[in-house]
Amino acid sequence: MCFFIMKKTYLYAATAILFWSSIATVSKLLLGTLNSYQVLMFSALFAAVALFFVNLVTGRLKALKSYKPKDFLITILICSPGTFFYYVFLYSGTAKMAASQAFIINYLWPIMSVVFACIILKEKVTVRKIIAFALSFLGVLTVAGGELLNFNSQSLIGIVLCILAAVSYGSFTALNRKWNYDYNLSMMLSFFVSFLLTLIINAFGSGIPTVTLPQILGFAWNGFFVMAVATVTWALALKEGGTTKVSNLAYITPFLSLVWTSLFLKEPIKPLSVLGLIIIVVGIFIQLKDKKQSE
Repeated sequence: MCFFIMKKTYLYAATAILFWSSIATVSKLLLGTLNSYQVLMFSALFAAVALFFVNLVTGRLKALKSYKPKDFLITILICSPGTFFYYVFLYSGTAKMAASQAFIINYLWPIMSVVFACIILKEKVTVRKIIAFALSFLGVLTVAGGELLNFNSQSLIGIVLCILAAVSYGSFTALNRKWNYDYNLSMMLSFFVSFLLTLIINAFGSGIPTVTLPQILGFAWNGFFVMAVATVTWALALKEGGTTKVSNLAYITPFLSLVWTSLFLKEPIKPLSVLGLIIIVVGIFIQLKDKKQSE
């Protein structure tokens, strides 16, 4: 029985990791002809629809009957950093630099979640956390070394945007721990609001684009698999296998992402990018050890 549970756990985790690792490649392909708001608009719609059916099948939709207007408002506010701002910043940053580098810099989010846990949840600031934070930013500087030395303005803007994406997602994780609403319902509502917001922005800005079948397939992949399926399967993996054991598996994601960007985007795997990623992951593991000791 234990073996069966662990088998399911790793299957759920592997599914989430596979889909998450593809975000840089698929997004870069979509951003070739569309802007970040247009990509998010269609992707968020697919995500909201997918999560609607997940919540319908699992019976979670019934819980919305007990929600008051303030519950809807709080849910949307605490999730918007992870479903709207995160993707706007990440897509905008990815459009301005190599997808592999953008995704690595985005992996600052685990450290940013620790920072916001200290700010929002009043968790204790420790020496290990400070070292982890410093190492993670050293990793970013290593990844961005070439652009910083050459003062490539577009790439520098991209770096800042990807850091802002990590900040957004870090705040999102802390806010969700402070207000314990049903995660799948919250994500469904927030992706729907993200769709509406980007629909308004596009309608009054760059316009609603005519999309091709390959682009629709890209939006479906982003929405159904990256945003919805990965969210659900990762939550199931954490539930079945335990947070500490399963969370460590997430750090396979950026290394796998490097493989996809190399294969499909023909981006070279730069030694500085790999070194920077390793430094970031070391920082995260230092923080995880600190967390284990405090439990």
